[in-house]
Amino acid sequence: MHRELLRSLPRLHLAVCLGAAIVAGLLVLVQAELLAGVLSGRFTPAVLLPLALVIGARGALSWVQGVAAGRTASGVKSLLRHRLLARFQELELSGHRSGELVTLTGRGLDALDPYLTGYLPSVAVAAVVPVAVLIRLFVADLTTAIIVLVTLPLIPIFGALVGMTTKAVTERQWRALARLGGHFLDVVRGLPTLRAFGRARYQASVIREVADAHRSATMRTLRVAFLSSLVLELVASLSLALVAVPVGLRLLSGSLDLTTALLVLLLAPEAYLPLRVMGTRFHAAMEGVTAADQTFALLGEGVSREPGRLESSGEIRLEGVTVRYPGRDDPALDEVSLVIAPGERVAVIGESGAGKSTLLHLLLGFVAPTSGRILVGGVDLADLDLDAWRRRLAFVPQRPHLFATSVAENISLGANASPAEIRTAATEAQAAGFIDDLPDGYDTVLGERGATLSAGQRQRVALARAFCRPSAEILLLDEPTARLDGRSESAVLDATRRLAEGRTAIIVAHRPAMIDLADRVIRVSAGKIVDDRVRAGGV
Repeated sequence: MHRELLRSLPRLHLAVCLGAAIVAGLLVLVQAELLAGVLSGRFTPAVLLPLALVIGARGALSWVQGVAAGRTASGVKSLLRHRLLARFQELELSGHRSGELVTLTGRGLDALDPYLTGYLPSVAVAAVVPVAVLIRLFVADLTTAIIVLVTLPLIPIFGALVGMTTKAVTERQWRALARLGGHFLDVVRGLPTLRAFGRARYQASVIREVADAHRSATMRTLRVAFLSSLVLELVASLSLALVAVPVGLRLLSGSLDLTTALLVLLLAPEAYLPLRVMGTRFHAAMEGVTAADQTFALLGEGVSREPGRLESSGEIRLEGVTVRYPGRDDPALDEVSLVIAPGERVAVIGESGAGKSTLLHLLLGFVAPTSGRILVGGVDLADLDLDAWRRRLAFVPQRPHLFATSVAENISLGANASPAEIRTAATEAQAAGFIDDLPDGYDTVLGERGATLSAGQRQRVALARAFCRPSAEILLLDEPTARLDGRSESAVLDATRRLAEGRTAIIVAHRPAMIDLADRVIRVSAGKIVDDRVRAGGV
């Protein structure tokens, strides 16, 4: 999420915000030098004027940072809201609950303020100021500098340990809030119907239960946040004690002068403070981060108005794509440009090693282009959430991997399907017949890589996996009938024909029967497209 969010930020306002925060942090060193000199008598009282100017400058920079951060947050939230609202109707049609979308667009994006106005500037300060303070401490007093250097990493370490828990509980809190907002709005919309059927009181109790779940999740989040603050403050206080006690003893013994002692005592807390602030603001920003994750996931999803079929926004476009593998002189793909329309079935043919499988691996996100780009619905594949993108795909490789678990679990792999859905998928893939003949049917445990099944049976189990993903819009097939006998090939072809209906399909094929399923044939040779034609009678 952070990369997509950072790309949405207004660059000028962000630069001003971070620059003002860093300069204000570095002025702490000047302030400490002047104050230590005045208190020790090293400087005359006339230095109080420059000291006041430094303090005033820090205040002015903090104001500039706040203004720039506020404009950054407003710009980002406005941009994301416009993008969400532009797709609001499509998201409703794809099955998202409108109430949850309203909660995300309103309260969810508002929660980005602590991240943009607090956490990001604190990260910049934490990256610069502690290093500058350490350098000055090494010049002033080596012993103190070593103590600070050793104890300083404790704050981010403990902060990270608590932060792992914070992320999980904050995500649960956000899901509870989204469910509460979504359910409440849906109930209000459907209130006349609920009253007509006498279900209004029941829904009131449901809302009460959802609200209690949100309250419990919020309290868990607050407990973790307070624990985080306690841990960070305790570590910082102990670290400062390790600095202050030796400095005091050395000052009493006369081995340390007053000016240096004051400078060390003024600077040491400033080394720990940015990290403590960053940790505190991280926890305050987690709700906004979670909401932004969901926002970019929704913006990255393709939307279809018919099950299994993409709209025009689902066009796949390769622009000058080149792929080079390490240790190979020749590119696997060389300046390939290609457009695949939604719902189109494309066969990719060519000799072995021509780059056909590399083309599929690019779309799966297994391989990144060396140059060029892949656009899905006008969005660069590199900018999409790969997990969300792969949920839109059904992939049947040439050599499907089956695991040493039951047939049912091999079919439902990653789909969380019910037993009935698994049986339906197996029937569609023409695998139900041989599965029923197995000793324990769908509960039969297979050998690793499906060693107990024939090649054709393994291929039909892989097709059943694809049938178990009815929401998948794009079908990728890598020579699914290779090494099959005639009977198995016929069964796999029939299943593939049904699987490809209403979907965009990209089929790497050698055999004529599999090529006949396509509307269009693309020939690849030595990493280049040498022929691209629509089949006679193709759709």
